Amino acid sequence: MKVVQLSETGPLPVWRRPVALLFVLAAAMPIAFATWSALLNNFVIEVVGFDGSDIGWLHTVREIPGFFAIGVIGILLFMREQVLGLVSLALLGVATALTAQFPSLGGILTITMLSSIGFHFYETVNQSLQLQWIDKLRAPQTLGWILAAGSAATLLAYLLIVLTWSAFELSFDIVYWVSGGVTAVVAVACYFLYPQFESPEPQIKRIILRRRYWLYYALQFMSGARRQIFVVFAGFMMVERFGFEVHEITALFLINLVANMIFAPLMGRLVTVFGERRALAFEYVGLIIVFVAYGGIYWFGWGVVIASVLYVVDHIFFALALALKTYFQKIADPRDIAPTAAVAFTINHIAAVFLPALLGYLWLASPASVFALAAGMAAISLVLALMIPRHPVPGRETIFNRTLPMPAE
Repeated sequence: MKVVQLSETGPLPVWRRPVALLFVLAAAMPIAFATWSALLNNFVIEVVGFDGSDIGWLHTVREIPGFFAIGVIGILLFMREQVLGLVSLALLGVATALTAQFPSLGGILTITMLSSIGFHFYETVNQSLQLQWIDKLRAPQTLGWILAAGSAATLLAYLLIVLTWSAFELSFDIVYWVSGGVTAVVAVACYFLYPQFESPEPQIKRIILRRRYWLYYALQFMSGARRQIFVVFAGFMMVERFGFEVHEITALFLINLVANMIFAPLMGRLVTVFGERRALAFEYVGLIIVFVAYGGIYWFGWGVVIASVLYVVDHIFFALALALKTYFQKIADPRDIAPTAAVAFTINHIAAVFLPALLGYLWLASPASVFALAAGMAAISLVLALMIPRHPVPGRETIFNRTLPMPAE
């Protein structure tokens, strides 16, 4: 396989350049993962008979590979990052295709573990490659457009589900086979169609923990804990409390995708103009309000319209998570990107390993309390975000570090 330095990619056709590959991968991954997510709640409730505790355990199992994403560093000793990313993406696709073949608790947990290994190892490598291949000055907006590309691909998949699920009486089996198969085929095609891109800074291939990255680690931890509540319980609520069917929950996802296509590039622009601190503070204030309102659905009996609106708004706010990537890109030693991406992904999933299972039991007693806990987590994240300098650079990673001259605030 031909190796090409990033500085030598200019003569390549646009579609064969590094950023083009990032766009292709951004579109391929959610075809499998987002389809799996869209069908999951209906599949496990209607076919397997899950309750709140079961769904909590499933997501705990799903997050275990994320906790061990640090193992990517060891794999990189004998495999290139780009190759590992494509192999992981192919594994995600194949495991997704096989999901409906195991309609039992044990079967679902096993196939979910395999697909999760593919997803989390792919995401670890993908985040590292994005920060290595995208210029710092263009990173926020480019990441926004990449997010929008992924949303567009997912939109197409969801639209097909909405239009064909009832009309053609599709089964979970067929949809999982098709979506997973497409992702796997794209991964294999990218292996042969693209050269191996070489970053100018060789990546450190060992575990590193740097004291000056402590705020980034803390924000990653809180992000992982908070996100689990949305991923695990927001969609589950729509099915369990309001009786959403497959095409209805997918239609809600479609709205999310359209919103992401519109707002993700704008969020990237917002980060460029206002900086990571203000962008993340805006996100966390918004999430506090949303999670408190989620609790109101149970406290005050608010209906399906309010729940649906909150679900969409919640998803839009999460698009601002790209600010966390650009914050790290600005403070990092370029050689630290790959190992720190693996370490950060593990930190992001520390809470994810135990939180869904524990909150599954809390959900059985008080769903509103689960969302109240999420609001508290968002509040802690807000405090941490306010510690980010207006202009973060190496040596000035937090507002408490004044080893460098202070830029105008």
